[in-house]
Amino acid sequence: MTGATDLTLVLADEAETIRLGEDLALALRQGDWLALSGDLGAGKSTLARAFLRAMADDDELEVPSPTFTLVQSYDLRIPVSHFDLYRLGDASELDELGFDEALINGICLVEWPEMAEDLLPSARISLRLEHQDHGRQATITGPESQMKRIHRVLAIRDFLNRHGYENARRRFLTGDASMRAYEKITAPDGETPILMDWPKPPEGPAVLDGKPYPKVAHLAEDAYPFVAIAQYLRELGLAAPQVLDVDYDQGILLIENLGSEGVLDVSGQPIPERYRESVVCLAFLHSHEMRQDLPVGESHIHHVPDFDPTAMTMEARLLIDWHLPWSRGAPSTEEERQDYLAIWAGLIGELAGAEKNLLLRDFHSPNIIWRPHESGVHRVGLIDFQDAMIGPTAYDLASIVQDARVDISKPLADQMMVDYVTLRRSLGSFDEPAFLKAWAIMAAQRNCKLAGLWVRLMQRDGKPGYMKHMPRTLGYLATALSHETLTPLREWCKKVGIELPES
Repeated sequence: MTGATDLTLVLADEAETIRLGEDLALALRQGDWLALSGDLGAGKSTLARAFLRAMADDDELEVPSPTFTLVQSYDLRIPVSHFDLYRLGDASELDELGFDEALINGICLVEWPEMAEDLLPSARISLRLEHQDHGRQATITGPESQMKRIHRVLAIRDFLNRHGYENARRRFLTGDASMRAYEKITAPDGETPILMDWPKPPEGPAVLDGKPYPKVAHLAEDAYPFVAIAQYLRELGLAAPQVLDVDYDQGILLIENLGSEGVLDVSGQPIPERYRESVVCLAFLHSHEMRQDLPVGESHIHHVPDFDPTAMTMEARLLIDWHLPWSRGAPSTEEERQDYLAIWAGLIGELAGAEKNLLLRDFHSPNIIWRPHESGVHRVGLIDFQDAMIGPTAYDLASIVQDARVDISKPLADQMMVDYVTLRRSLGSFDEPAFLKAWAIMAAQRNCKLAGLWVRLMQRDGKPGYMKHMPRTLGYLATALSHETLTPLREWCKKVGIELPES
């Protein structure tokens, strides 16, 4: 390495050139362009081919040379255009090739960029390959933000090498609404663990008492909570992934792969049996006495935070901070805000005596793995629980019965409620009326949060795809507001002009 934004790598052989191309496919984003320079035979096409196959997750992807066509386009996870400008007749021809449009919509790989140097954007990632002994030397330079991503994926490669996964194949698996991303790792021996890439988030602006939103809402900011909760769930007999290796300082975890099946069918519809078994899993969890201080290794104790009134209110505020201004095109008035917060203060006060236990927080379809070859509660694999808290047990049941990512029909929702209540009755003392009131309040709180979160993700974070969930979220909110305890909130929504479907 030669500096914070520069890299010099020695690639011993073609296999290492291929791995660099694959790793770069995890680092580049829409709007990035990679300038590939070097003499004939230096490995530019080898690296570009590896990049494209990794982005496609297809080792057999046909990648013809664009030497004569000048550009080949690929509709992949992120669209990629592969340019070879060696035979470019005149630099002005670049416009005819659609470079600017390709860069707006995806990633551009450019071999022989010097043929149109003056017409290419200056904000580029430059990678020069040079012969060195029997291998190659790669020199990478670029803007700080892009180089930070490249340093990160190479740090993950170093982590894998240190923990016995040399030469492992890495493929993008998924990302989420946070900064976390996941990779599927394939070791030479066929083992396929999951890598969690969890860089430390920026502090963010203060939102309450000088604290940023994650601290007020008690969101996990490092890997200790995930490791602690995973171990606790496994001790109870539930199917959480074993943590194989972890670097707490860098936020890199290698965890057991619980499988790839979920609780939805191929058309994205709920599979009733799997949802009902997930409810059984919740009832099993809630039947155990909660523990709030969980050991992690020999020297760390993770204290599971309480889902306290401040955190509940902060989340519910997302509706008035983000959803209401978006939905009616005007910010809330001070009177509307004060009325809303007063209503929530009363509703949260109603939860003072509610039954409490461990909340997984996002117990819904993206975070449930179906394990058909297991039995009982082991058929339900649990992931993404690092933000777990201690709070009303009704919260997680609301999360699955009103799945934020998929429409749950009323018959299935009603059946899951019956399943849970019946199981809890059979396992001991259970106050059903109090639980159902808590369920309505928690369902309303969660959907108020989500209605604002979808808008925030679109407007602040540039992630408009989550807005497709808005109609469902408002429908779920309407269902929660049908409980008599929620009458004040239902009337407030009507007064400020938040349109909800008939429940």
